[in-house]
Amino acid sequence: MKTLELSKKFRKEMQDALKSERFDHTLGVAYTAANMAAIFDADNQKALIAGYLHDCAKNLDHEEQIKICKKNGVEITDVERRNPSLIHAKAGMCLARTKYGIEDEEILNAIRWHTTGHPGMTTLEKIVFIADFIEPNRKPLEHMDIIRKEAFRDLDSCMLLILRDTLNYLKNIDKECDSMTQDTYEYYLRKAEQK
Repeated sequence: MKTLELSKKFRKEMQDALKSERFDHTLGVAYTAANMAAIFDADNQKALIAGYLHDCAKNLDHEEQIKICKKNGVEITDVERRNPSLIHAKAGMCLARTKYGIEDEEILNAIRWHTTGHPGMTTLEKIVFIADFIEPNRKPLEHMDIIRKEAFRDLDSCMLLILRDTLNYLKNIDKECDSMTQDTYEYYLRKAEQK
């Protein structure tokens, strides 16, 4: 099946699988990612597919997400066990491969890393991570206007802004942070300092 046909298929499947609010978010991520891909010379169909599938495990309960990861040999950290909002990216990667037939590692990794990021992300990974944060249905956060502009200008700079705000937010609400998010922030901070 061609990627254009696949993206239409996944749009329909996500509409059926997700709650309406989550589906609206999914559409926003997919379309934002596809537009960003055009600007940053990435494959817009891959961006669209990764956007459609990035939250495919989000409506599953935490135990089901853990079960999916274990069944597929994906390691789960203690932080992920304690924080249900983190593990859906790994479970989503597994479902994208096993349920939705995605074999493209670039798409799978974009789904896998859309929540925490990781040092040295690919262009597609950064696009999906950023699109998840800035899509039009997201409630406007403190620096959202600046972040949205930066998203279409400089991916690395935008990553740094999002990660900084995420870490500050988690600290302010006294919520545990995945160490990968901190590592990713430090990576993009070092990159910015080297410019």
